[in-house]
Amino acid sequence: MIKVLVVDDSALIRALLGKLIAADPALMLVGAAPDAFVAREMVIRLQPDVITLDIEMPKVDGLTFLTRLMQARPTPVIMISTLTSAGADATLRALELGAVDFIAKPMLDVSRGIEAYQELISTKIKMAAQARLIKPKVSSLNRIAPGSNNLIGSETILAIGASTGGTEAIKYLLMQFPAAMPAIVITQHMPPGFTKTFATRLNSLCQVRVKEAEQGERLLAGCAYIAPGDQHLEVIRVGADYRVRLHQQERVSGHRPSVDVLFQSLAHSAGVNTVALILTGMGRDGAEGMLRLARQGCYTLAQDEASCVVFGMPKEAIKLNAVSEVLGLDQLGDAVIQRLNALCAATGL
Repeated sequence: MIKVLVVDDSALIRALLGKLIAADPALMLVGAAPDAFVAREMVIRLQPDVITLDIEMPKVDGLTFLTRLMQARPTPVIMISTLTSAGADATLRALELGAVDFIAKPMLDVSRGIEAYQELISTKIKMAAQARLIKPKVSSLNRIAPGSNNLIGSETILAIGASTGGTEAIKYLLMQFPAAMPAIVITQHMPPGFTKTFATRLNSLCQVRVKEAEQGERLLAGCAYIAPGDQHLEVIRVGADYRVRLHQQERVSGHRPSVDVLFQSLAHSAGVNTVALILTGMGRDGAEGMLRLARQGCYTLAQDEASCVVFGMPKEAIKLNAVSEVLGLDQLGDAVIQRLNALCAATGL
């Protein structure tokens, strides 16, 4: 059984989370702490496998506790976040500090989708128990990969798909890229509101411009576009341009936005001019879309198991023989640059 510790200053939230966790026979609720001081003692005494941690707590906030925890006793942590702009910013900071994943605070009205919430939190806890605690990368990294002077192209597109652990992996990659990049399109599993905050944070760190994708906008070289939470992102061809199509059709592999939707749209609109990456994440979203790209002759890459927080999505794509190359996160940037240079040279665009 997976031992779980709940840390939240709200007695109602502690009771509700405890009830949901205790209802799963694979999980064992070992304790519930109202603040960081009690939580510290419980971590030492109970040695939980996974901790759910509220960001907003009195005395010592969740981010401070998380920092100390990762230094003293690294443990998989799922942040319990409010779906607000402030909550999104704090959650992204928590992921930088080493938290594995996050989930929205549960609704206290148990009649509103509580069964779906219970399934989601159980799945996330089980995933977190098996996740690798990847040491956060140095945020000052800003390396321009070799041979990157001639990358600007209107025909080539870089597509990236990720889920659990993906925010840090995407940041690590984008910070390596020069401004002279073809258009980049990204689907990262995140809820509404979080993707805009994520894009803003990346834009402040990267040489490429990073933004949340907007309906109908033209994809431009030197820009990275992130699928908005709860909306699928497709790339369509309109005359000589690639443009964004957003929609809220049914979920694919349980997700909206879906990596499969993005990859399959590129197989139709850009074909062999696509370079596609599938990064760390739980589940199999993106595998089928990457297979379609691979069958068209596209260069496809997957992050290797050793550098993934969760190896689910890359593993599923590899099993389908949809991946041209499997590389560590620290090798992916150079591989992408080399391939994009080759594509730009071949097309002359």
